Amino acid sequence: MTSLEVLCVLLVLALVGQTWLASVLDVPAVRTGATIFVAVCVQAIPFLVFGVLVSGAIAAFVSAEALRRVLPRRAALAVPVAGAAGVVLPNCECAAVPVARRLIQQDVPPSVALTFLLAAPAVNPIVLVATAVAFPGEPLMVLARFAGSMATALVMGWLWSRFGKGEWFATWAIRRVPTPADNRSRWGVFAETARQDLVDAGGFLVVGGLTAAVLNVVVPRSWIDTLGDQVVLGVVVMAVLAVLLALCSEADAFVAASLSALPLLPRLVFLVVGPAIDIKLFVLQAGTFGRAFALRFAPLTFVVALVCAVVVGAVVL
Repeated sequence: MTSLEVLCVLLVLALVGQTWLASVLDVPAVRTGATIFVAVCVQAIPFLVFGVLVSGAIAAFVSAEALRRVLPRRAALAVPVAGAAGVVLPNCECAAVPVARRLIQQDVPPSVALTFLLAAPAVNPIVLVATAVAFPGEPLMVLARFAGSMATALVMGWLWSRFGKGEWFATWAIRRVPTPADNRSRWGVFAETARQDLVDAGGFLVVGGLTAAVLNVVVPRSWIDTLGDQVVLGVVVMAVLAVLLALCSEADAFVAASLSALPLLPRLVFLVVGPAIDIKLFVLQAGTFGRAFALRFAPLTFVVALVCAVVVGAVVL
């Protein structure tokens, strides 16, 4: 049975049992979860589409030789260049994943591509302006978020350049993509690459969004309200919540600002950790680069982001 036939069967069953489904699904928790799921997907899809278009353009119009000429030969020096690129290229965390894979497939050092993956969703102007709007009376919050997120990206890039191993990537994830030199038109490569990346990343985005919606419903809001006087516990809890809630980096500042019972430091941790690693990002990374990579990269990113946020917050805030 093909996927189209399965879809048709499911639609027929939904039509036949619509009364029963309506009664089962018409409960507050399900409605809240559905709203969060749609919000996560709607926030991410425009940036995901932008990301796969950038990915397709890199594959079709940017040669590996051109990239090597732009980047410094030493990975340790190329990592800050990738961090700076994240400032000027607004990508959400979902969009940065296919772009990072395409860079690796174009022979860019993985440490450089992974630095861009972490920097682009966290330090671009859209995110920084949103943070300034969400915290109008706390201008240092913008500086602290920028410094903490940039430090996370750079440290992870340098760590990968020193300790990372190519065999941690799935073979199919970093296999060289066809180029116009392989007897295909540039626009043909662009269209095929963008289509394939959108199908791959879109499916994992749905799974990640569904997981985030379930966790948003399960975690009681009252737990957060009890952390106002416990900074250390608040830092740990907000770091974990950033992973579980899986908010878009363009919107998470408003959620952090609404948690006014918490000190600024735990909220900064929330803003630095979330764009670096969350549940939907872990799913996307596992589907894009392979499970072996995600199981190593995600926990280390979490620790580095947490430490960078705490250090920067202690100095700046």
